[in-house]
Amino acid sequence: MPKNGKLFLPPPKDGSDFKELFKQLAAAGAGRPLGSDGFPAGPWSPELLAEAISQIDSNLIGVDLRTVQLWFQDNEKGISPANIRWLARIFGCDDPVATSEWQMELSAAQSRLTAKRRDLKKVGSTVAPEVPDLARTAVDDEMEPPAKLERDTEANQPSRRFNLAERSEALFSRGSPLNLPASVFAGATALGFLSYIMGIHDATYNRTDGLGKQVGFLWAPNWTFLFMVFLPLFFAFVIELLLFWKNDGRLKLVVLGSRMESDDAWARNVEASSYTNWAVFLICVLFAGLFQWIGVCLMPLLKGGGNYAIDWGKLALVHPEVISVPMEIIFTGLAYLYMCLCFYLFFAGLILLHTLVHDLWKIGEASKNPAGGDYEHELNGIALLVMRGIFRCTILGILIAICMKAQSSYLASNGRNIVAWLLGDMSSALYGGRDIGNGSSYRMPTHYSSLLVAISTCIVFLYGSIRLGAGYRFHLPLWKMSAVVGLLFTSYLLIDAFTGFSILLGIGVVFAIYGLIDPGFGRWRASNLGNNQSVS
Repeated sequence: MPKNGKLFLPPPKDGSDFKELFKQLAAAGAGRPLGSDGFPAGPWSPELLAEAISQIDSNLIGVDLRTVQLWFQDNEKGISPANIRWLARIFGCDDPVATSEWQMELSAAQSRLTAKRRDLKKVGSTVAPEVPDLARTAVDDEMEPPAKLERDTEANQPSRRFNLAERSEALFSRGSPLNLPASVFAGATALGFLSYIMGIHDATYNRTDGLGKQVGFLWAPNWTFLFMVFLPLFFAFVIELLLFWKNDGRLKLVVLGSRMESDDAWARNVEASSYTNWAVFLICVLFAGLFQWIGVCLMPLLKGGGNYAIDWGKLALVHPEVISVPMEIIFTGLAYLYMCLCFYLFFAGLILLHTLVHDLWKIGEASKNPAGGDYEHELNGIALLVMRGIFRCTILGILIAICMKAQSSYLASNGRNIVAWLLGDMSSALYGGRDIGNGSSYRMPTHYSSLLVAISTCIVFLYGSIRLGAGYRFHLPLWKMSAVVGLLFTSYLLIDAFTGFSILLGIGVVFAIYGLIDPGFGRWRASNLGNNQSVS
């Protein structure tokens, strides 16, 4: 019979389990719109049913096609309570009374299927060897791990193409949270040991004006502090925030979805940024890695020239007795390969933070005017925690840029080492000493790359502030975080711009370190938002 322009079949109430009942309704096309001639449009397919469920207005995250395919297969798998609601809407043709009747019928059918599975388990150990296998597969769609579902439902489908965004996200969210930070730290440590073995860890270069400059590998903050401290901490904070969002925060906000559906929705968001990841990967590997190594290290080592400041990567030109040109080429090649891969992961982390903010904002927009105030308090608390995590990552990103620009500026200055250069600038500003900031004029490509790092990091923070700060109740802590980010970014821009820049830089770094320890800056807690959740 027609109902709301769709084919409606009343619940049969014949004692069928879910699989039997669903097979009949799918074949009849129950809930499908009627054709122009008034006849049924045909049976359901997994694709049509998944699309129909995802188009329900109140369904925030839709349903995954793999889940619907499980209902069609003869595998004794059931249906989750959340999906019973959406399937009842389809079979009930969006009629409240009919939907309620179908929801009770589907729940009873699922209970009968569960009882049947329980009986199979009881007799499985004594009847036949294949029965336990059947019992083991009889689980609801919400309880099946995503990897297992993918093997079950896509075994006969063409293999999916390589997705760089998904693989990059897996490096952050799978395995131990220490894996990625420890790997980056281990790579930097290995390069430090190699530099010590080769004798370029601590080396002095005498310029033509008689000034002796420290150009050792271990004296370069953009290869020591950057890769051994700031970048591992950045990865640790990104991983912590990502795991919180996937395993806790998102599930609290998407109250109507199962864990598997939430993971699938997040996976689709990550997959959507695949082209962005590929663009960043090509830029990091080809331009920041290969082409920069050829122009800054390889060509000067082979032919000389280039108007680049002498550092540990070109030490063979002035001290061939310390390291030979072939060994220098090999070491710099390894260092730049390590560097470009690490920076790709850095930008991949920023892309994930952007994806997280966008995902949270979409869920918040779709859940406006909730049934109760507790949901709004929960949303505000999670948004504040996310912004604190992004603030920490932003601070570390700017500190990474500071290390890069400070080392590049030092090489062109009149300082004997980077510590003496900073202290000399501070002394010149306070006591009127000799200015050691003005030195030789060299090409400094690191200035440009550090600016890209700083701007990209701040853009993610700005995006989060706009998306989350405008509609949520934590304006005071957001202003504090924005002030620290602004101070640190300004101190980065003004490195070597005037005498006394190191004072402003020191103040910015002190506030940044405090912000890493206490991003809330004191007394503000989530209780100010109206709940008892502790947000650190």
